[in-house]
Order: sequence, then structure tokens, then C-alpha cells
Amino acid sequence: MTEYLFPAPAVPTVPVAGERACFPVHRIYCVGRNYAEHAREMGKDPAREPPFFFLKPADTIVANGGVVFYPPRTANFHHEIELVVAIGKSGRQIPVDRALDHVFGYAVGNDYTRRDLQLAARDKGRPWDTGKACSAAITAIHPVSKVGHLERGRIWLAVNDQVRQQADVADLIWNVPETISELSTLFKLEPGDLIYTGTPAGVGAVRIGDVVSGGIDGLERLENRIGEDK
Repeated sequence: MTEYLFPAPAVPTVPVAGERACFPVHRIYCVGRNYAEHAREMGKDPAREPPFFFLKPADTIVANGGVVFYPPRTANFHHEIELVVAIGKSGRQIPVDRALDHVFGYAVGNDYTRRDLQLAARDKGRPWDTGKACSAAITAIHPVSKVGHLERGRIWLAVNDQVRQQADVADLIWNVPETISELSTLFKLEPGDLIYTGTPAGVGAVRIGDVVSGGIDGLERLENRIGEDK
């Protein structure tokens, strides 16, 4: 048995709808600017160029109903509602026509972002880690065996019941199979990986005390309160 100098960190997990067993999180991959209107609001050309990726630490997971703590050193903390793909089968160099074989299920996620830090890093050609390595809220994962593959459906987000983001999953520039295939050319995908597939237009700031809710047709509603990080 391996001995550690101090207790090993707990494995981040996400509930699975209708199951007792949880989904252990290995890595969190995110796709940048994967809806055309969001690309435009970020000042970029939404032409169909190869998708680009960044990661969030696995321990940034926040459960549905949990508190999303307002992080330090930001004055512009943004919501980003997203379809999340949960990987259940390992693979690399995955062909597009076999990509969905690697999907365990789907969830609703929110890729919270310190926008001011992200943009400052972007403008200086630096990594986005300080802007993106914060809360990744998520619902329970719904297995493909129960919900099928989500190719279309309304995706929306509201802050204090005021709708800010609204689109259709069919509007993704790079759809789920294409995203999985491209990502697998860079990394070996493993069971436990989560892919946040991008957010539609309408991202904006949240404040302490706000209630942020959102959803995707066929999945459960995601809701979190923004709390003070003490």
C-alpha cells in the first residue's frame, strides 16, 4: 500500500442521475468560443477554424445547488452556461464517426470566469489559467442510455430570473463528435473526463447574492448562488 506524507486529496465527483455510484472527475476540458455570437461579443471572427481548448482543475467542480464563491482579485466575474459531455471510454485519434461511442452522458455546466484576468492575460499573450481556474458548476450527469445524444435543444441562463443567455445546442460551431475527435488528437481521453463545449452569447457579470440558473432541454436545471469567499 502506498504511503503518503499527508492525506491524499479526495477525488472530485459528480452525481449520476438515477444511480448510486458517482462519476469520478479526471480532467475538465473546455472549448473556447464555440458559438458564433459569443465569438463576436468577445471581439473575434467566428469563422469555422479548428477549435481551441483550455483546462480547469478538477477540484473546481461545484455541485448543483451548491454555493459558487466569488473569487479574489476580480471585479468582473462572469457566467457561461454550457453543455457538458462526460467521457466514459478512453481513446486517442478518435474518428468523428466513432466519437459518440466514447460518451457516457451529458450534463448542464457553468464555466465561471474571472473575465478581467482572462482578457488581461489574452491581450498579453499569456495563459488563461488565472481567469479560468475557478468554479465549474454542474448538474448530475444523465447517461446516454436514458437521454440519448443531445444534438439540439434550447440552452439558457438567467440571473435572478432574468434571462441573459439563450440559444440552441445545434448552434455549436464544432459539434460534440467533432470536438471529441479534435481533442483526442491532442490528449488521450479517459473515463472521468468532462468536456465543457462552449457558451452562447450573453455572458455577463454576477455579484454576491445572485442566484444563477440555467438549463438545456432534456436535462435538469442548474442553480447556484454566488457567495462571499471568506
